[in-house]
Amino acid sequence: MKGLYLLGATGSIGSQTLAIIKEHPHELKLIGCSLGRDHQKNDTILKTFQPEIAVIRYETDLERYQKHYPHIHFVSGDEGLIELAMYDKPGLLINALTGSVGLAPTMKAIEMKKDIALANKETLVMAGDLIKKQLKKYHVKLFPIDSEHSAIWQTLLGEDRKKIQKIVITASGGALRDLSREELETVTVQEALKHPNWFMGAKITIDSATMMNKGLEVIEAHHLFDLEYHQIETVLHDESVVHGLTYFIDGTIKASLSVSDMTIPIQYALFYPDRKPYPKSLALTNLTFKPMDFKRYPLLKLAYEVGQKGGIYPTVLNAANEAAVRLFLANKISFLEIETIIFDAVEKAEPVLNVTLETIISTDRRIQKTITESYEKR
Repeated sequence: MKGLYLLGATGSIGSQTLAIIKEHPHELKLIGCSLGRDHQKNDTILKTFQPEIAVIRYETDLERYQKHYPHIHFVSGDEGLIELAMYDKPGLLINALTGSVGLAPTMKAIEMKKDIALANKETLVMAGDLIKKQLKKYHVKLFPIDSEHSAIWQTLLGEDRKKIQKIVITASGGALRDLSREELETVTVQEALKHPNWFMGAKITIDSATMMNKGLEVIEAHHLFDLEYHQIETVLHDESVVHGLTYFIDGTIKASLSVSDMTIPIQYALFYPDRKPYPKSLALTNLTFKPMDFKRYPLLKLAYEVGQKGGIYPTVLNAANEAAVRLFLANKISFLEIETIIFDAVEKAEPVLNVTLETIISTDRRIQKTITESYEKR
């Protein structure tokens, strides 16, 4: 029986993770989880899985939950996420949170020698070097849940990393891939949320449309696989069937293909190195690949540049993106203003190379606060 701690239980990745746990009750046990705003959804999770510890969003709700579930220990807010990560029972921590809030509990879980299954890109984008040091110090394993990183991870199993020429991360292009730059000026939130291939949360769906999602994945891949940025390529692949490729120096290419379903990489991370049955089969059809268009997707080009600069710049990029996407989803800014806000924040950033966790967290909060306050009164 493997114990699990699930950060972000009510989100897209979290819900799919819970479905997997439910299918394997004799192999997986939910020890702890963090919940969302929806009381009905929270109640369903608590009644079904009976965790030992649960994090709720607001402290004002503690009394209500503790009264209804006296055998569960409840904590709240960001501090509650830390308490969950530090809970004294061993287990795998699945970080399915959205945004920078996932960083601190991941660091604490590593200190507690919990292995990590990571779906929270922002953790490695903001603090990849620090995370890698902690993983090595505490002898902790990290399993990627992103479909692209899971795919590449699997193509690298048993291979000599020195024999890698490059890796290729595929991109669907998102909901707006057939629109010109001019047409993007009038895009609505509803249009940007209609992803053609995947069912995902709102933030990651908008990131897919701007291609920032792929930019974050490039920085994440740099840290996960210890590759230079010139060894990480991105290509457009409409069908989302090939999720990642690895080119070796002898001319061989290994690709990982699967149905567009996040259940597959989640399940692989939970049961690694074992594989579990999956009910659907992949029907192979014509597959298309196109070179990445950096003029169409300038945020991806910026992510490469920011990754190469290192230091505090990836934190600035991520913080500005989080704030901008939140403003767009609230109809405070236009779609293309997301780019404007992010470029402006990166351009104004002061270089800090020897970053600490405290510097990263304070910079993230400052930038998000500044951007949000500048636009939310519209």
